[in-house]
Amino acid sequence: MQRMEMPDYLNERPRRGRKRSTDVNQSEVSIPPAAAQRRNIQVLFLCFGGLFIIQAILNVSLRLTLYSNKELPPSDCNTTSFKDQNQEKEMRIDCEQGRPSFCNVLHERFCILTREKKQLEDRNTELMNTLKNVEDEKNRLEIIMRELSGCVSYQQCPPGWREINSRCYFLSDDIRTWEESRKDCKSKLADLVVISSEQEERALYQLNGEGVLLFWIGLHGTNGTFRWVNGAALTESFWQLGQPDHGGPNNREDCVEMYHNNPVLHTWNDAPCEHKQRWLCERDPCIS
Repeated sequence: MQRMEMPDYLNERPRRGRKRSTDVNQSEVSIPPAAAQRRNIQVLFLCFGGLFIIQAILNVSLRLTLYSNKELPPSDCNTTSFKDQNQEKEMRIDCEQGRPSFCNVLHERFCILTREKKQLEDRNTELMNTLKNVEDEKNRLEIIMRELSGCVSYQQCPPGWREINSRCYFLSDDIRTWEESRKDCKSKLADLVVISSEQEERALYQLNGEGVLLFWIGLHGTNGTFRWVNGAALTESFWQLGQPDHGGPNNREDCVEMYHNNPVLHTWNDAPCEHKQRWLCERDPCIS
């Protein structure tokens, strides 16, 4: 009997890497089009999310870089003002490594402001010296006028009076009302003290050394407006904090006292004129 030859490939095992046609057809059939579309959309979302995260990181890094550059301190124009020259050198290096152009602008601006500050300080010193010279000249002219009028230095103030800055002052020992105190000053060819400058305020503050003083001064109020006994308006004042308060609705405080127990430039207080206390008279040294 003649043997029939069968092809060898019928029982041949599928080679590695080769798929059966049935498997391929089955895999293509097993993935529906809707599922494939969803998977593509998911991939797109993942890509966009990654790009968004990368952009956010870049934005934060850029903002931090700009902020650090803005915070760079300007270097001083005068290197001798640094206690340690190494510190000045390190600051320049840090600034130049950050943003050289920005650092240069800040440095130039700082130099301009430093020069302007120095010019203002010099101008202020010059004006203060001029003011002092004017005051000295004023005092010198007053002395010359007294000498021309026959008033010499050793005859200036009467016995019992105190000479302060070429003026004579009398501090009472007893106590009286404001009107009674003024009458006593007038009987001595004087009047209650008129405080016309901070220099005089400071001098009278030390009138009794460290002792506490409370006395009437020549400041009187009318309808809430205070004027000096010589008719001058009140231009420079040294009230206590919260004063004058005019005594409130039930009181009337039209006279002014000076209280030594307060800071030197805050010693005045308005009080009822009927109160009794010490007083301070002032007069020209050449009145006889």
